[in-house]
Amino acid sequence: MNTNILETPVSPPLASPAPAPSVARLSARARLLAAAEELFYKEGVHNVGIERVIERAGVAKASLYGNFKGKDDLVRAYLVERREARQARILAKLARYEQPRDKILAIFDLLAEIFAEPNYRGCAFMRASAEMQPGSSGREVCEGARLWTRAVLVDLASRCGAARPQDLGHQLHLLYDGAAVSAQMDGGATAALAARAVAAQMLDTACPPRG
Repeated sequence: MNTNILETPVSPPLASPAPAPSVARLSARARLLAAAEELFYKEGVHNVGIERVIERAGVAKASLYGNFKGKDDLVRAYLVERREARQARILAKLARYEQPRDKILAIFDLLAEIFAEPNYRGCAFMRASAEMQPGSSGREVCEGARLWTRAVLVDLASRCGAARPQDLGHQLHLLYDGAAVSAQMDGGATAALAARAVAAQMLDTACPPRG
């Protein structure tokens, strides 16, 4: 496991962020990815044809094949962007806390924030993975995203002093995944709050206070 996984630098937000460029000023690649992000997450990677992405992006068909090898490559790029954004968001949340136990619980706090967002439709990686064939490049991105999250939880479990950090990290990851599925079905932040309470109990059992 990468022992520096929690030391990945995250750029702090600017005090006065510059306005986002209009869609018309974005590059063709950025416009295609923005359209893919909207359509693939909302409707699924299988249900959305490449022509709809091109139409929503407002670019020529040649622009797609000038930037991507085809739909599979675009799906992979969409998932890579989501993975990087999610990892940065998790790391930024963890950076606010000093103690590993607080960091673990903060991950579930972040889930509550995400689940409460009006456009939340479930974990993008779970949804996309269910639609893709084993061994596809997009599915490998989904699997890598999940392994990263598990590695973070295992590392934090180890720092908490758990006797079996691999087991605890895996259990916390199952709790994380279960909360995402529940939130997709039921909506709202309730699942994350319930998962956080269970995680706290697990930590109390596996990592009792020292001294």
